[in-house]
Amino acid sequence: MPKPCLPERFVGDPIPLGVDLHMHSTASDGALAPAEVVALCAERGVTLMALTDHDTVAGVAEASEAARRLGVGLLPAAELSTRWQGIGIHVVGLLPQGARGALGEGLEAQARARDARAEVIARRMEKVGLDDALAKAREQAGPYRPLGRPDFARALVAAGLVPDMATAFRKHLGSGKAGDVKAHWPVLAEVVGWVVEAGGVAVLAHPLRYGLTRRKRGQLLDDFAAAGGQAAELVSGFQNGDVTRDLARQLAERELYASLGSDFHFPGGHLAPGSMSPPPRTTVPPVWTHPRLAGFVAAGCDAAASGAL
Repeated sequence: MPKPCLPERFVGDPIPLGVDLHMHSTASDGALAPAEVVALCAERGVTLMALTDHDTVAGVAEASEAARRLGVGLLPAAELSTRWQGIGIHVVGLLPQGARGALGEGLEAQARARDARAEVIARRMEKVGLDDALAKAREQAGPYRPLGRPDFARALVAAGLVPDMATAFRKHLGSGKAGDVKAHWPVLAEVVGWVVEAGGVAVLAHPLRYGLTRRKRGQLLDDFAAAGGQAAELVSGFQNGDVTRDLARQLAERELYASLGSDFHFPGGHLAPGSMSPPPRTTVPPVWTHPRLAGFVAAGCDAAASGAL
């Protein structure tokens, strides 16, 4: 097996590792095209990345071509929407063998669910004065990706119905408002099963962002692991070091691997590809050492070193 170019454990080194396994493009709700995300990663010294668009792998082919050209290792991936105890939970599927079997079928079902949700939001926004709301939101989103509430918010602003995005959400699209249409996502265990069956690694996305108590987060991790989940994002963007170390303890107790990601969506914000808090010293193994990923990652490192990418 080729010699790995990434550390096999976290030693508390503050120097960036050049790994980012959570980013978005115009294939979902990101601002840059997939190839542009890869180019920015190359510019910023990211050597291993995953494009994790919401409920789709539509941008992976374009990103993979750019990654080969620029010498960046790219893992096919997607961020999948699920529900757990009435809470929306995201799972990143790292997919060295691609989206096959039940996962591919599940992604198609997720896309239909997003389209149906957008139609309901459009009808409700028309009642508050946004004529032809679906088409107006599509103008804001571009021709390809699924529509979301931010697209309707931008359409409301463009139509002069609200002064800014914040007002659009406060009056029409935020929690409890007319445009807050809940999607009926599949349960957590089902989605984890899709990823595992496809030969991938299921990663619990940003576990510190769900507003859970430590005990409740432990329950989520227990159920995730019991369903076959293999890893969680130890670091997602910038976060408190003490809380990160506590999360590492929770992962170690459940023998989960640790992933890292910026959750990058657009340039100019406080997050950029590869920008995140450094992982602490911990016995929790990096996700790229998982048996399902190690060969894929090491082969990419070897190809990059030899100039084959």
